[in-house]
Amino acid sequence: MAAHAMERGQEIPASARNTPNWTWDSRKSSDLLCGMGVTPMEKDPLDTENTPLDQIMTSTPLHKRQKQKEKDDTFVIARRPRASKISTPGISWDSLPDELLLGIFSYLHLTDLLKVSRVCKRWRRLSCDESLWHSLDLTGKHLVDEVIGNLLSLGVVVLRCPRTCIGEPMFKQIKPLRLQHADFSHCNISADTLQSIISRCHKLQDLSLEGLTLSDDIICAIAQNSDLERLNLGGCFGFSSESLAHMLKSCSRLDELNLSWCDFTTSHVKSAVDNFPKSLTQLNFSGYRQNLEIADVEALVHRCPDLTNLDLSDSVLLTPDCFPALHQLPHLQHLGLSRCYQICPASLLDLGKYMPLKTLSVYGIVTDSSLKLLRDTMPHVNINTSFFSTIARPTTGLKKCREIWGMKCKLTLSRTDY
Repeated sequence: MAAHAMERGQEIPASARNTPNWTWDSRKSSDLLCGMGVTPMEKDPLDTENTPLDQIMTSTPLHKRQKQKEKDDTFVIARRPRASKISTPGISWDSLPDELLLGIFSYLHLTDLLKVSRVCKRWRRLSCDESLWHSLDLTGKHLVDEVIGNLLSLGVVVLRCPRTCIGEPMFKQIKPLRLQHADFSHCNISADTLQSIISRCHKLQDLSLEGLTLSDDIICAIAQNSDLERLNLGGCFGFSSESLAHMLKSCSRLDELNLSWCDFTTSHVKSAVDNFPKSLTQLNFSGYRQNLEIADVEALVHRCPDLTNLDLSDSVLLTPDCFPALHQLPHLQHLGLSRCYQICPASLLDLGKYMPLKTLSVYGIVTDSSLKLLRDTMPHVNINTSFFSTIARPTTGLKKCREIWGMKCKLTLSRTDY
């Protein structure tokens, strides 16, 4: 019947439909969904699910609509939580104590030490520790302004910088330097710059300024170092005899002194001879052709009776008459009389009889035949074995040696300009 009705397009009566004869209970549906594991959606209390938006806005009070608009216009961007650090086995650099890092830094080359100082504040502080800057070699480098001041302020104790071009130090602090052993021989440095450095040194034990132009202020600054043991002023000039006498009196512990070939007048020679410290055991006082006389040698021997090494080469006024004074030096082992042309080879034979010499330098006053006779007569003396005196000089021998007075410099620069 229903089929025939559908074919004719007629409506099927309700009594003829396949509709179950029961009504939908919302409470039962909720229980059914819960039994299936589905949580039913809560009903909107305003029942606005199918209500047009304009009607909802019309029915909502004005103050609530404004709050809702403010919430909609506000965008909150939540920051993604930072991933926690993955703990790795072992020890990190940050956990190492300062003492251990200093031990590691002590094996670094100077260029590497300068690099690690730029890693962080802690490494910069440690890289500037005084223990790392004990000895420094800057031989033959070109140091622009401020560099030498910064380096010495780090606590350098041993400094080797011969033939180095040194700019203004520009010290940032007035405190004294720790410098104790310094070689500025033949540097390209102004007298004012050198005076600024030496005036801050009060603990110098070894100092070489060979070939430099000095001043009375520099000599007086050297006099502040009462513990000075070795001083090399060979070839220096520019200071008075009065400042020289003051320095020699103040440095009463000098053991080795080189005053050879300085621009000395007779007054300078007199001041030196009269004020040589009695502690001297090695003295190079050569090069005073017209200024050093026999009376000066006698005064010298009287002032320094413990001399073991004496070089009086290139003193033209000396004659064999000075030998009796030299005989009064019981500990003399090394004697230099090269180019003392008034001393004849025959008179040298007496030196081997009365003095326990080990070496004798007589270049320029003996011929080859006379030299053979001297060596046969004095077989225990080494004659003309060294061209140059080593008294108070910081470095002798190989040019590549990085030692001064037997101390090796650890840190060195490899580039040419800094």
